[in-house]
Amino acid sequence: MSFKIRSRIWIEADEHVFLGEGRVRLLKAIDETGSLSKAAKSLEMSYKKAWKLIDSVNKSTKKPVIIMSVGGKNGGGAELTDYGRALINAFEEINQGCWDYLDTQLKKIKDL
Repeated sequence: MSFKIRSRIWIEADEHVFLGEGRVRLLKAIDETGSLSKAAKSLEMSYKKAWKLIDSVNKSTKKPVIIMSVGGKNGGGAELTDYGRALINAFEEINQGCWDYLDTQLKKIKDL
């Protein structure tokens, strides 16, 4: 028999979701595409939802996670900040640590 623990983590700030897997995926997509609208499209998410997610993250931090540039001849864009990259890395380390811990705990069930 094969057992698996499933779990998702997120970090809250003032009782609101600050960072989770969805927001991290969006930040990574922004970094890859250089655009909030392209990132939203790649994740099959509306621009409005993507903007609200990024706005909520930015409002929960002292530093912005992305910097938006206004459209012009070549259109606008979005750039992930160094702080945004650091948040992604920290979240992924925390998430991996949780998975590693849960794997060790699963042995308690397997060993029964």
